[in-house]
Amino acid sequence: MYASMSTPFGRPHNPANAYRMVGVETGVTTGSPHQLVGMLFQGFMDAVAQARGALAQGNIEAKGKAIGRAVRIIEEGLKAGLDVKEGGQLATDLRDLYDYVILRLTQANLRNDAKLLEECRSLIEPLHTAWVAIGPQIAEAGK
Repeated sequence: MYASMSTPFGRPHNPANAYRMVGVETGVTTGSPHQLVGMLFQGFMDAVAQARGALAQGNIEAKGKAIGRAVRIIEEGLKAGLDVKEGGQLATDLRDLYDYVILRLTQANLRNDAKLLEECRSLIEPLHTAWVAIGPQIAEAGK
């Protein structure tokens, strides 16, 4: 009855995915800068988990798409949002970390290496956790 359709993020179109899409779009239009960065971190973690699952299932195409999404989140979202001039050494260190993660994701894709995917997840997870932890302080400061 319905043709197979994909969303702009490569997910098959179905009601559950449509609901998630609305949630993401709403978050983007109503979220604070802090919340938007948090969404990028979560999107990265989700993409790496999807890549690991696809690799375990032998679905090389899905693995490649998920890794590509993770790379884009780092490159076009997290890294592009850094202000090295104003952010000083911390921003420089984050830029270097993001470059390293992009390199390792590319290697994981080429080698079909789950250990490299885990390395990337473990490098970004502490940033994600810390970002979430400072959320209440950011919200309080904004009042």
